[in-house]
Amino acid sequence: MAGKRRSFTPEFKREAASLVLDQGYTIAQASMSLGVGEGALRRWVQQLTDEREGIIPTGKTLTPEQRRIQELVALCKRLEQEKDILKRLPFS
Repeated sequence: MAGKRRSFTPEFKREAASLVLDQGYTIAQASMSLGVGEGALRRWVQQLTDEREGIIPTGKTLTPEQRRIQELVALCKRLEQEKDILKRLPFS
């Protein structure tokens, strides 16, 4: 029988990753004490590490700020494409 998939808030994920990055827990220790899988915690740690290094996330985000950055990057990309289209139009 398959269990229901649990979901965690961005705040929980950030705090869990912080245990590993800031408080010296190993991934195994933190995952056991929090009751989450090591794979999920490893992913959250990597996402928080990337965020701290200024890398724009491509997958699910941890924070509202990351979501906003993704939205702004997408908007910039769309505006660049529109600008390129307008450059190619002949205006007489």
